Amino acid sequence: QVQLVESGGGLVQPGGSLRLSCVASGSISSIYGMGWYRQAPGKQRDLVAAVTSGGSRNYADSVKGRFTIFRDNVKNTVYLQMNSLKPEDTAVYYCNGDIVDTGWGRRTYWGQGTQVTVSS
Repeated sequence: QVQLVESGGGLVQPGGSLRLSCVASGSISSIYGMGWYRQAPGKQRDLVAAVTSGGSRNYADSVKGRFTIFRDNVKNTVYLQMNSLKPEDTAVYYCNGDIVDTGWGRRTYWGQGTQVTVSS
């Protein structure tokens, strides 16, 4: 079975920075796209940023120029560097991966989420 585990969330003041990490582990054959989503209270879960296995990236308009997604294919890890944080970035952030499990084939996996709170 494959697991995604996020870390790096927390409380930060407006204008501050955080780096989220997500490690994929388990019976992994290969990993295609990976991404970060977020969900604020009472709102739907939305894409923040995504990166393909080849390194192509796309971002939500609201985070362009402030957030950077990158991955380490050797470590099966995806990161989200978040700079110039705003209160509206407050949400639970979820890692997502398009992964081939040796036993179950290709599926989409989700992490458990990590809370990011931007407040003074």
